[in-house]
Amino acid sequence: MTPGGFPFPMLSDAGGRIGQVYGIYDEAGGVDVRGRFIIDPDGIVQAIEILTPPVGRKVTESIRQLQAFQHVRKTGGAEVCPAGWEPGKPTLKVGPDLVGNVWKVWKSDE
Repeated sequence: MTPGGFPFPMLSDAGGRIGQVYGIYDEAGGVDVRGRFIIDPDGIVQAIEILTPPVGRKVTESIRQLQAFQHVRKTGGAEVCPAGWEPGKPTLKVGPDLVGNVWKVWKSDE
């Protein structure tokens, strides 16, 4: 990774071929609409974000989400990352007791 660069593989789609597959190609403009797709090592799309040009993206949020997906994968799905989770913060343990009780278990200010 270069200093200040994005620490995960990224793709550019100058010809719009991939954008057509993912449904973000603007035929009239001849370009892709800005899209971010997090695809796991098994080829499964885990997250999608589509933004029109007037609104920018927050790179740190993309990195946070990637780290959360990596953590969930590392635990085999036994732990999940609640909204706003950051590396090193508490996760939630998956199980029947969690259903309907997330608000009791997880405090966003932790």
